[in-house]
Amino acid sequence: MKKMDMKKEVVLLTGANGQLGREINRILAHSYEIINIDVSYPEEACDFYHRNVDISNLDAVRGLFSDINPDVVINNAGVSVFSSFMERTIDELDHVYSVNLRGSINMINEFAKINKENKEAKRIVNIASLYGVISADPRIYTDCARNSPEIYAATKAGIIHLTKYYCVHLRDLNIRVNSVSPGGIFNPDTPQGDDFVKNYSYRCPMGRMGSAEDVANGVRFLVSSKSSYINGHNLVIDGGSSSW
Repeated sequence: MKKMDMKKEVVLLTGANGQLGREINRILAHSYEIINIDVSYPEEACDFYHRNVDISNLDAVRGLFSDINPDVVINNAGVSVFSSFMERTIDELDHVYSVNLRGSINMINEFAKINKENKEAKRIVNIASLYGVISADPRIYTDCARNSPEIYAATKAGIIHLTKYYCVHLRDLNIRVNSVSPGGIFNPDTPQGDDFVKNYSYRCPMGRMGSAEDVANGVRFLVSSKSSYINGHNLVIDGGSSSW
């Protein structure tokens, strides 16, 4: 594991070992020191600074912040389920809620607690979703094992509102809070079905699915000083899909 360069601003990134997390890491690593947080890492992913933390566990989050006070927190960790909403179980509901909402709340609250006396400009970026803004179109899920469940959409809508809430309530701590809502991101490692990609691209005014890099560049903007007067905003990165 590499040593941290304390001359750089420190970014704490949750969900760091997922597709989007890895790309955010790559985009930001040139300018920031990244602390990568996930539930667990495979051995081949351990060549950067990381910690294994379950953000749904409040004690684990408190332990994380006991010796770290980053400049930026990126709440990227998120989970979903892919069964029909008519077959939804309590365990599935609790799992998605506990990571997507409770985990984000844990991270933000503990970050705020350690910055009560710190007036340096700090930032939080929450990763929401296009499906926290509009409903998924079930007609495009023709050959894709995944779908967009109600609990995922509800938690991502909650993330957007949490962004606005904390924008107001963390103002005295000089912490800006924004969110990013990605549209569909193509996954080259485990590609979505051909029909799904075609259907999604047809529905998108730009005629394609997004990439993890598209979203990571939006995160980089909200983390940077170039967005210093942007607060409480939900940046939708969807190629225009929410425009109709």
